[in-house]
Amino acid sequence: MHKEATAEQTLALAFAAAWNRLERRLDSSLGAIRGISLAEYRLLRALGDAPDSQASRVDLAQAVGLTPSGVTRALRPMEKLSIVSTVKSKRDARLAIAALTPAGRELLDDASSVVDDTMKTILKRSPELTERIEDLPELLDGFSR
Repeated sequence: MHKEATAEQTLALAFAAAWNRLERRLDSSLGAIRGISLAEYRLLRALGDAPDSQASRVDLAQAVGLTPSGVTRALRPMEKLSIVSTVKSKRDARLAIAALTPAGRELLDDASSVVDDTMKTILKRSPELTERIEDLPELLDGFSR
C-alpha cells in the first residue's frame, strides 16, 4: 500500500533540496571568484567571528558541524596558503589554536562580499523571504535543535 508523503516528509525534502541548490550556487560563486569552497568559507567565517579571530579546532568543529579531525584536515591547505596559522594556547601548551592571518582576513572579507552578492541575487526572486530575512536565521536555528 502506497502512502502519500506527510507534511513533515515534504518539509524535510524541501529543506534538503533548497540547501543542495544553495550550496552548489555558493560553491560555484566562491570557487570562481575567490578560489575557495563554501566549506572553507564557513570555517573562515567561524574563525573570523571568534574572539581575536582565534579558535580551537573543537570550537570550529562545533561551529561548522565537522569533527575536530575534519577541521584539522580542512585547515591544512589553508595553512600552506598562509590564510590561517596555528598558535599554541596561552593556557594549555598542548592545545593548538587556529588563527586567521591578515591574508585570511582579506580573503574572508572578499569572500563575504561574494556571498552577499550571490544571496542578494537569489533573494531577488523571493521577495517574501527578503521581507523576513532578519527572522530566518533564528527560525532555522530553532528548527535544527
